[in-house]
Amino acid sequence: VGVIIVRDGKITERFHSLVRPYPNYYMDFTVRIHGITREDTDSQPKFPEVWSRVEPLIEGLPLVAHNSSFDEGCLRAAFAAYGMESPGYIFHCTLRASRRTLRLPCHRLPVVARACGFDLTHHHDALADAEACAAIAIKIL
Repeated sequence: VGVIIVRDGKITERFHSLVRPYPNYYMDFTVRIHGITREDTDSQPKFPEVWSRVEPLIEGLPLVAHNSSFDEGCLRAAFAAYGMESPGYIFHCTLRASRRTLRLPCHRLPVVARACGFDLTHHHDALADAEACAAIAIKIL
C-alpha cells in the first residue's frame, strides 16, 4: 500500500506498508511485475491492520489512482475478504484525466508522470506509483 496525501496542491504525508494478502499466494507473473514474493509478506500485517493506519490519513479526501477501476476493485475485494464494510470512497482517475487532457503516444503511468514532470524510476513500487499519481493529479486534475 502506498499513500500520498496532498493538501492545497502540496504533498504533506507519505505512508507505505507491505500487506500480507489473502490468500498469501503469488504467481510468477505478479512477482516479475512488482518484485514482491510470499517471503516478503509472510510476516507483514493483514489488510485490516494496515487499513486502520491508512483510514485516518485519508478521512474526508477523495482517492486518486491511475486506472482507478483496478484500485477500486482491489479495495472492494479486500474489504469483502475481511468482512469489512466498504466506505464507498470517491475515486478520481489520472488515466482517464490524462487521456482527456494530454496528447501522448500512450497513457501508461510512467509516460504520463514524465509528461507532468515526475520521474517514475521505480514503477510498480506502491509509494513511487502513488507519488506519480499525486504529481499527475496536481498538474491536471
